[in-house]
Amino acid sequence: MPQVTTLQNNLYGFFAGITTKYYAMKFPTMQPQMQGMPHVARPANMMSFMDATKSCFQQYVGFSGRASRSEYWFFYLSFILVVIGMTVLTVVSAFVLDALSGLMGMLTMVAYFAFILPFISVSVRRLHDLGKTGWMFLVVFIPFVGGILLLVWFVSDGQAHDNAYGAVPTNTL
Repeated sequence: MPQVTTLQNNLYGFFAGITTKYYAMKFPTMQPQMQGMPHVARPANMMSFMDATKSCFQQYVGFSGRASRSEYWFFYLSFILVVIGMTVLTVVSAFVLDALSGLMGMLTMVAYFAFILPFISVSVRRLHDLGKTGWMFLVVFIPFVGGILLLVWFVSDGQAHDNAYGAVPTNTL
């Protein structure tokens, strides 16, 4: 067994070295070091699920600053979980007691509205992390292209230096 592990480690190290050298040669970095801008490392740790949700609700209408990918995507996940949970409760209540379904529908709408402003603010802060203005969020209203463009931006790594919107996110509360 140790021979296989050693062989796997050697092969992995060999191929990792080749691919690293190949990509470093072939493709220049997507974010070159800017003149006069000190390079600050991106956060090494992700923001936790609970911290991201707490941070977004604490900055309910805080459109200034920057948000890391983990903060954005964990808050998005919390929104999706609430939507799924409320939808399941609404459907179950419709089958159990018809009168309760109206109340559950209203509670679902309240949950949606509770997430609207924090979601927009974390989206704007995520765009700030990329060095883009928050007004770029309005591309969501362009059919087909807008949503895809925002998705590409939101999965991209943020700028590795301080920008006009603030310091690099630390992923700590």
